[in-house]
Amino acid sequence: MRKHQDGITIPELIIAIVLSGLVLALVMSFGFSYWSYGTAAEADQDSMVERLNVSDFLRDYLGSSSGLINQNGIPDANPESIDAATSPANYWTVIHAIPGTYNAPSSGAQPVVYFRRPSLNQSGAYIMNGTNPYEDEYMLFINGSKQLRVRTLANPNATGNKQLTTCGSAFVSTSCPADRLLIKNVASVTTRYFSKSGTVIDYTSSIDSGTGAYNGPDFPAVEVIELTIKLTYKPVFSKQTTSNSSVIRIALRNT
Repeated sequence: MRKHQDGITIPELIIAIVLSGLVLALVMSFGFSYWSYGTAAEADQDSMVERLNVSDFLRDYLGSSSGLINQNGIPDANPESIDAATSPANYWTVIHAIPGTYNAPSSGAQPVVYFRRPSLNQSGAYIMNGTNPYEDEYMLFINGSKQLRVRTLANPNATGNKQLTTCGSAFVSTSCPADRLLIKNVASVTTRYFSKSGTVIDYTSSIDSGTGAYNGPDFPAVEVIELTIKLTYKPVFSKQTTSNSSVIRIALRNT
């Protein structure tokens, strides 16, 4: 006597496999999307900490500076952006207080702003040159890795200076540490310049006879600088590109 045996047919098996595959695809899609959004949110949070840190640094150093400068006066053995008009090549490209946006370069460096600041000893006291303090110089720039960094040029005449001259990665040594990294994933930095009353600085008052470009006088009149730092970052395997920006406005001391 043959026993009756129930089972699943091939069409039913195919339907079950298809439905299981659809459910699995939905679950995986939801999981990846949730992970992607979570990663983007984490990147946002991380960038917030970095933006607060760069804001603190710029407010501290620029706020206590002696003012903005067009070019370094202290020779730099390895400038990131060389002024071709000077020899030897120890000077950065000349810049003026012309508002604009500086995009991250694909290679090399894009200068953003230069400033000088009194030289301090280890106790935080001014190192004096007669009745005036010696001054160190700082070059703020974006490099080809989309990093906002600052080059320090310590005044060699300021005995006991707590600052050290810094260098690019190819020239780092114990006597010349790496340029300070302020923030990563920089897409651009936009600058604007004002007087304390909020008036935009007139950078059109003089024109370079050789190039036809505006050349000031500009920086001596700048009392407030505004920097808008735009960041873009795409986490690995994420569909979203995180985009953030910070506006930093700083009143200068202008001695």
